[in-house]
Amino acid sequence: RATGAAMPALAADVEAGETIFNANCAACHAGGQNVIMPEKTLEKEALDKYLAGGRNSAAIVTQVTNGKNAMPAFGGRLDDADIENVAAYVMAASEAGWDE
Repeated sequence: RATGAAMPALAADVEAGETIFNANCAACHAGGQNVIMPEKTLEKEALDKYLAGGRNSAAIVTQVTNGKNAMPAFGGRLDDADIENVAAYVMAASEAGWDE
């Protein structure tokens, strides 16, 4: 009998994304903030205003993969599934207001 662990993920995993975020992104983006450019947070309104393409998973994936300005590219460090999971986490956390 197959287990869930052996099945490929069909949708982005918010919980896995949170783990990856905490390990790779939280140094600059803890709590959805931005220590380098304080106005460009991961809050819902700031993502709508500043993220190229607006607040959506595809735009987050693009920025995480390619980097921008002071933000490094993670395309060579994280695989595509990890980046998609981080995007799902950022979407969910920004929707919730980063309140945990």
